[in-house]
Amino acid sequence: MLVVDNAAAEYAGALKSWLAAISRSLKTAYIRASDLTDLTLFSIGETPVTGGDILRILVILAVALLLSRGVQHAIRRVRATESSGTQASLYTVGRLTHYTIIILAVVIALSSVGLDFGNLALVAGALSVGIGFGLQSIVNNFVSGLIILFEHSLRVGDYIELDTGLTGTVKAINVRSTLINTNDNIDIVVPNSEFVTARLTNWTLGERTLRVRIPFGVAYGSDKELVKKAALEAVTDVPYTLTNMKGREPDVWLVEFGDNSLNFLLLVWVNRQGARRPTRTRAAYLWALEDKLSEYGIEIPFPQRDLHLRSGWPER
Repeated sequence: MLVVDNAAAEYAGALKSWLAAISRSLKTAYIRASDLTDLTLFSIGETPVTGGDILRILVILAVALLLSRGVQHAIRRVRATESSGTQASLYTVGRLTHYTIIILAVVIALSSVGLDFGNLALVAGALSVGIGFGLQSIVNNFVSGLIILFEHSLRVGDYIELDTGLTGTVKAINVRSTLINTNDNIDIVVPNSEFVTARLTNWTLGERTLRVRIPFGVAYGSDKELVKKAALEAVTDVPYTLTNMKGREPDVWLVEFGDNSLNFLLLVWVNRQGARRPTRTRAAYLWALEDKLSEYGIEIPFPQRDLHLRSGWPER
């Protein structure tokens, strides 16, 4: 029994010593941390900036980022239940809210350390002389992004075409660039300034429907009324065709007497899915046209030449 009591006493003494050592270590770490937070790292004008000020700024910015993410998540959940037009508007609200939260956080963080914004403006002005040219493109793209968001000339979900020939759906509008998803499911990053300074075709800005023109030709001598009937029947077989909309019925025009064919133009209004996939839409109508023309026995011509011999073959 005495041996057990001695072992317990030794264990209790060792535990007490260990706890005391931990307490001293924590106290030393706290004192050193306090010294570091009170240590002046640099000064802006007449305002000293300590380690504690830097820590405070980081905490404020971290809280702002968490708040912004929470707001973005809430907006995304609401967007998932709304129509496409409302989704685009909510995306704009989300991006502007994010920028506002970050800017306010920066202002609050700098104010919390007692910085004089007059001195800060002088420092920023001096720095802009040296690095202004390097940041010019970044600032240009940022301002262009704000213009896009406020003007609503470009929205998430729009199908667009650039002067360069790039076509695709707007996937995201970010601070510096816009993400475009092509019909081949390739994501392309485009600087925001290109959407402001260059010509942009937005296929789905005001209307979610558009009219496509499908040229085709038939052989001379074909019955024009039969050609029109076949073409109008063909469009009903394509799911992109708008139906039962007054003033937007499909039509067929004879537009040219070609070298080898009578050239027609099929005009048809397509729905949103057809507007977003112009190449697939054109292919679908050409496929349906060929089927119907073949069904009615209408010949699709091809380039050919007729040779007329004025005399017989020369004798050898």
